Amino acid sequence: MEFEDILYEKKDGIGKITINRAERGNALRTKTLQEMIQALEDAKDDYSIGVVVITGAGNKAFCTGGDASDIGEGKAGYSRGVKKIFEVERLVRMCQKPVIAAVNGWAVGGGHILHVLCDMTIASENARFAQVGPRVGSFEAGFGAAYLARVIGEKKAREMWFLCRNYTAQEALEMGLVNKVVPPDKLMEEVDQWCKEILSLSTTALGFLKISLNAATDWIYSLQRLAGEGLWQYYASDEALEGRKSFLEKRKADFAQFRK
Repeated sequence: MEFEDILYEKKDGIGKITINRAERGNALRTKTLQEMIQALEDAKDDYSIGVVVITGAGNKAFCTGGDASDIGEGKAGYSRGVKKIFEVERLVRMCQKPVIAAVNGWAVGGGHILHVLCDMTIASENARFAQVGPRVGSFEAGFGAAYLARVIGEKKAREMWFLCRNYTAQEALEMGLVNKVVPPDKLMEEVDQWCKEILSLSTTALGFLKISLNAATDWIYSLQRLAGEGLWQYYASDEALEGRKSFLEKRKADFAQFRK
C-alpha cells in the first residue's frame, strides 16, 4: 500500500501505523485520517496480524490532534475532518486484536483521545498529554469525555477538560492513563516485547476478551454521533471560529465576548 501521510508496515504478526507528519506535529488532516482508516481496515482483516501499533514519526509528537488549517469552516470541515476521526476511533475499538499506542511525545486533543482508545499505551519519558478543545474552540463529548472518565475517573477527566493543562508521562502513569513509561530510546523495544507476548497467546481468546471489555462502554457510540452533530453546529459559530483563528494566529483567544 502506498501512503502519503502515514507509514504502514506489516512484519512478524505486527501491523504498525506511523503518523508521518512530524513537521506538523503529526497532526491529523483529512488525508491522514483516510489513510489511517484504510490501514486499520487492512490490519483488522489480515489474519496474519495479531497486534496493531500506532505511533508518530520523530521524537516530539505522537499526535497533536486535528490540523486546524485543514478543518475549514462549517459543515464541510465537519464532514471532511471530524467525522473521519470518529471512524478511526471506531476501528481501533472494533478491531478484535489488541491495539497499542506507542506515545513518543505530545499527545494532544484528538491525538490524546486516540491513545486513550487504544487498548494499552506505552509512553516515553518525554511524552506529554493534554486536552485543549475548550482553548481552541472545539470539544469531543463522545469517547473523548465519557470514556476518558471511565479510564482515569470522573474528577481527573473533568480536570483535564476544564483546565486544559498538560501532564507528564509520570503523571499519566499515576492516574492510569498509560500502562508503562520507558526512556525514549527504549520505547519501540518495549512495544516490541509487549507485541511478542501478545502474539504468543490465543488470537481467538484475545478477540473475545476485547469484545467483552468494550461491552460496558459500547453505548458511547450513540453519544458520539450526537456529540459530533453538536460539534458541527458549534464549529459554525463565531465562538468556535475565534478559537480556531486565535490558534492559527498564535494568540490567546477572547472567549469573554461570548459570555454576555
